[in-house]
Amino acid sequence: MRTEAFLAIKSVSSTEAQNNFGQVIDDVTQNHTRYIVERRGTPKAVILSFDDFAKVLNDAKERQEMGSIIRELQPEYGVGQVVNLKTRAK
Repeated sequence: MRTEAFLAIKSVSSTEAQNNFGQVIDDVTQNHTRYIVERRGTPKAVILSFDDFAKVLNDAKERQEMGSIIRELQPEYGVGQVVNLKTRAK
């Protein structure tokens, strides 16, 4: 089981994600960073590792926590902004 100091979410534009897709995938798989992909300033998609995706699907508590964190932070998303979810979840 993964235990880490914090879970990072980075918000990127769709163009930035497309132009740096290899780096995004490396960051997602190696560091368990989650990306929110925006188009014209509106969140449209999330990129996360397969392991993290499986955890979200299989763990009701994880789904609930992610949902509440996303609702809480939605107005704060900015392209390139890193959000420390561990601190915000408390």
